[in-house]
Amino acid sequence: MRMRNKPWAAPELDACDFFVRDPAQYIGKWHSFFQRQQPIHLELGCGKGLFIAGLAPENPQINYMGIDLKDTVLGPAKRYIEQAFQEKNAKPDNVVLIAQDIERILTVMNADDTVERIYINFCNPWPKAKHHKRRLTYPRQLENYRQILTKNGEIHFKTDDDALFDDSLVYFEESGFEILSITYDLHAGGQQGNVLTEHEKMFLEKGIKIKALVARKTDL
Repeated sequence: MRMRNKPWAAPELDACDFFVRDPAQYIGKWHSFFQRQQPIHLELGCGKGLFIAGLAPENPQINYMGIDLKDTVLGPAKRYIEQAFQEKNAKPDNVVLIAQDIERILTVMNADDTVERIYINFCNPWPKAKHHKRRLTYPRQLENYRQILTKNGEIHFKTDDDALFDDSLVYFEESGFEILSITYDLHAGGQQGNVLTEHEKMFLEKGIKIKALVARKTDL
């Protein structure tokens, strides 16, 4: 889906205290970016930010990072997050949005930026075989994530795409992750603790089942 240009997004983001345009300056120092030293949870491809907006105000004991590349989605994410915190009469002091190509995540984070949990929600399935290496769950990407995940750190993955999900099960196991839970219909028995994303709402309205798993990093 092609995003409409949003001329307001860049100036709003550049004036935002919880947005970082040049994240490489904080490599190895992300824990000190936040006011409170506490676990970091990272969403890869945060899009318009509904997921983090649903989590961060409710979990002040966790610091959240959202990564995406384009201002056209990060601009709305900034607004959704601000609105969510305003509704709680709180300040967004446990969240940061950064502009970054996820395939180059190790240029802005390293082993000192320990992350306890990574969320991957409805990423591009890249269905053609020649493009599989661009999937966010592909083994070379998982190896990058291993370098910033804590011992026993987890990846929480949701998708609507059957082929991507089945392939990802193999990717995780090949890359030194233990599958802790798996479902082919996340909403079949309710969704306690689940925060909906923009895409998740859309797929549910179309009657598409949501696949999900939790994988834990193990020692290789």
